[in-house]
Amino acid sequence: MAINASEDTEFNEALRKHGILPPLPEAPRTPSPPPPPTLEERYANHSAAQLRELAAEAPDDETERILELLRRRRLQEARQLEAARFGRVYPISREDYTREVTEASAANEDGDAQARGTGVVVFLYKDGIPYSDHAKTLVNEVARRHPHTKFVSIVGDKCIPNLPDVRLPMLIVYRKGEVLNQLVAWGADRPRLVEELEAVLILAGAIIPRQSMRADKDRDGSDGSDIDDLDDDGPSSRMPSASTRTNARAPKNIRRKKDDDSDSDFEFDL
Repeated sequence: MAINASEDTEFNEALRKHGILPPLPEAPRTPSPPPPPTLEERYANHSAAQLRELAAEAPDDETERILELLRRRRLQEARQLEAARFGRVYPISREDYTREVTEASAANEDGDAQARGTGVVVFLYKDGIPYSDHAKTLVNEVARRHPHTKFVSIVGDKCIPNLPDVRLPMLIVYRKGEVLNQLVAWGADRPRLVEELEAVLILAGAIIPRQSMRADKDRDGSDGSDIDDLDDDGPSSRMPSASTRTNARAPKNIRRKKDDDSDSDFEFDL
């Protein structure tokens, strides 16, 4: 008589006990139901503004605490992304100028409904000139404070041949592929503060203050409260704004670029 080893009979069971037949394969286990998603998983794609609203309507203190932690994490991630855009001074050569300055200034920032391009500040300097060295320190600090504006540096006569030292340090402001302003021999008359440089670059169009960005977002219908939180959490919130620390008038050596601007000693054909 043929034996079907896969049958679960008493006879086959006796044979298995004596090792004549192999044991039956174990029946597949029914998988356990997945655990319910955590709050972090449930709200992984929610913005900080949405998490703020959920926390305000949380059914208990523990849920509110977790949602607030998630909201803070979103804000921190947003700050890190913001700082990563620029946030420092990039040394360039004359050959890099068109790509790193003119073309870079024409690029619109993601989410900029106003299509304002990118503010780019070209810092022309020469090592060993005390006020130029001091200006370099200030430029580095302003670049760190305003990562939405791109700062590049190049030795003056490497950028403009035969540029006299008396015109250094020079700052050239670009936006949307055009020269907006030039600051010539800035800081050569007296020691300057970082807030002064910050203010003149705002007036020159290189830097768009956070207040203006927030107002634009409000006009576009987005919630500006998260930007408020970024300001409150960051170190810049503990410093007075440039507009309150310095005279709001543009200094005399800011010269707006015009089509008939013939008083420039140099041609920027880069």
